[in-house]
Amino acid sequence: MCLDGFEDGSSLRDQVRNSTDYGSELTDNVLNILAGLSQVLNSLGLKLNIPSISRQLLQADHGFPAWMSAADRKLLASGGNGGARPNAVVAQDGSGQFKTISAALAAYPKNLKGRYVVYVKAGTYREYVAVAKDQPNVFIYGDGSRKTIVTGNRNFAKDGLGTWKTATFIVEADGFIAKSIGFANTAGPDGHQAVAIRANSDMSAFYNCRFDGYQDTVLYQTGRQFYRNCVLSGTVDFLFGYGSAVIQNSLIIVRRPNPNQFNTVTADGRKERGQPGGVVIHNCRIVPEQKLVPDRLTIRTYLGRPWKAYSRTVVMESQLADFIQPDGWTPWSGNQFLDTLYYAEYANAGPGAATNRRVKWKSLHFLKRSEALQFTVGTFLQGGRWITDNGIPVLKGLRK
Repeated sequence: MCLDGFEDGSSLRDQVRNSTDYGSELTDNVLNILAGLSQVLNSLGLKLNIPSISRQLLQADHGFPAWMSAADRKLLASGGNGGARPNAVVAQDGSGQFKTISAALAAYPKNLKGRYVVYVKAGTYREYVAVAKDQPNVFIYGDGSRKTIVTGNRNFAKDGLGTWKTATFIVEADGFIAKSIGFANTAGPDGHQAVAIRANSDMSAFYNCRFDGYQDTVLYQTGRQFYRNCVLSGTVDFLFGYGSAVIQNSLIIVRRPNPNQFNTVTADGRKERGQPGGVVIHNCRIVPEQKLVPDRLTIRTYLGRPWKAYSRTVVMESQLADFIQPDGWTPWSGNQFLDTLYYAEYANAGPGAATNRRVKWKSLHFLKRSEALQFTVGTFLQGGRWITDNGIPVLKGLRK
């Protein structure tokens, strides 16, 4: 991840690579050894039991991933704040304790136990917000994803910033939850890399939220992340990252790019075979925005392209509009990564879901039901209770 913060070909990037390659290779080797050992044991009818709590988390509870408490589940399942009293109220008109979200987060108490609840009243908040590593278990909610909006316009083209630094909203702490709030980067297609939200957070969840941008809208940087009943829009690689993300029951809107661009919904960055991670789009709708509709069949739109060698993307039980290219997926550069990536489709519908003209890569899979189950929330995110306990509705298995 550090390397991707530097421009390709820069001397500083080469220096960082030289200083980190050894440790990275050791870590990658361990992951691959464990993955290989597990496969060997499985072939012998045995099982590799690595001490962890994951076995307790595999079953979804009412469709939520397993890492959410009963109180947190209530927060998300109910309207508003689920009965939780806000620790901080943010309002631009002065009717709250704070006028900015950043000020409310700065008041996060030391040694806090439980959730830090921030209510952000309706308004457009033009600020760059960061939930720091020492601020876990923040729950932030607004008056609706079109009423409470956090927005910025930092971008690579104008500001010369690396992709990470363009984010309007950054989450560095685990256990983050957002509900009924919008996140936007308004740099437009000319801005190139321009992130609306960067989530470096394990066991984080977003419910009834909206993410608007163009290129690189949502960066699921690390950890397990769950997006439910959300709207996500963009053009190039607008759902990308290295973490494990499930986007469920959501509307994915592809926007009109610059004349010299084509659209790619995803660009997953999984780098090693033994590494967890990837993005699953489950029970969603992928549609063009109104401005794209007249030229939707001539401006190419793909489900994804492989950002890294072991890029993993699964689209299942979703509605795909007619503008999805018949070949479905596109390379990053030539034949790079085509033998190592993992792309899969299962039980999709709509005119863009036909698979007879899909790319003929051996790494593209059309799953059986038993294979698709491994990409449901309960298994892929080890996510039964950690989501349900936060009150977020979730489809724990397959829709049908």
